[in-house]
Amino acid sequence: MASLVQGVYVLERDRQRNRQGPDARAPAWWKFFNFELRQALVDAADSSIFGAVYAFQPPYHLIDPAAAASAPHYVVAFRGTVTKKASASRDLELDLLLVRSGIEHTSRFRIAMQTIHDVVVAAGAGHGRVWLAGHSLGSAISTLAGKTMARAGVVLTTFLFNAPFLSAPVERIPHKKVKQGIRIAKSFVTAGVVTVLHKSGGSSDEAFAALARWVPNLLVNPADPISAEYVGYFDHRKKMEDIGAGAVGRLATRHSVKDLLLGIGKPEGCEPLHLFPSAVLTVNRGPSPDFKSAHGIHQWWRPDLALECRAYSYA
Repeated sequence: MASLVQGVYVLERDRQRNRQGPDARAPAWWKFFNFELRQALVDAADSSIFGAVYAFQPPYHLIDPAAAASAPHYVVAFRGTVTKKASASRDLELDLLLVRSGIEHTSRFRIAMQTIHDVVVAAGAGHGRVWLAGHSLGSAISTLAGKTMARAGVVLTTFLFNAPFLSAPVERIPHKKVKQGIRIAKSFVTAGVVTVLHKSGGSSDEAFAALARWVPNLLVNPADPISAEYVGYFDHRKKMEDIGAGAVGRLATRHSVKDLLLGIGKPEGCEPLHLFPSAVLTVNRGPSPDFKSAHGIHQWWRPDLALECRAYSYA
């Protein structure tokens, strides 16, 4: 899945450098895994390629038919921010929107959502074999799309590489007890704001719980300031239960103070994109000396990965 996301990055680089035909470098990233490119997704704002639809084409000589049977029929993948001049302006604009108010009303997300809907319709009864994948900003698109489809009753297997968690970088604090203390205090503050704004209970809680069947594969690095907070987000739930504050923890799990405040005056409120009930969390504990190695998509196909994996479910 990481290689298919990388294929989208290289598609955009090929476009920017006018590499076509035999000079194009992107196809190797999907052909190696027996996928073919069905569609490149183009942002209407700057004509950059931000996503791709792949179809799995198993070779006739495949030794293990079970492997082909469990593979996706289609993968819709989204790249993250590209800092090259031709696409940096639009990508950084979307990054800022993600921090401030969300990306659900952008043309890029509308194109992504329509494409996913079309692929699911084309897959018919096999829509469970449609997978989503994204890195960084692309993970945010995949997250919002996965949530939207899950609420419509369509649960898609999803891979989120270095998904943005918009919060103070508590995970970077080296002292475990200090981290726990900050998170506990933050949960009580969040629960207090929820209570004051009367946002607890009702349809918002039901909507959050309704996502529990969607269990994305979340891959993060604790040295990555953009995604590291997921490492503590799920473990913190159990800690709140252990100290007898499970109700406060569950309330805080569903909300963020920033989105509560942004939602003031809006009938539907403002849903925190980065919070969801369930996940299979994979943490890369290998050495990451700089931001590029900690946040980059390339880390996920290294042969010397030191991974921890745990499934979390919401009750």
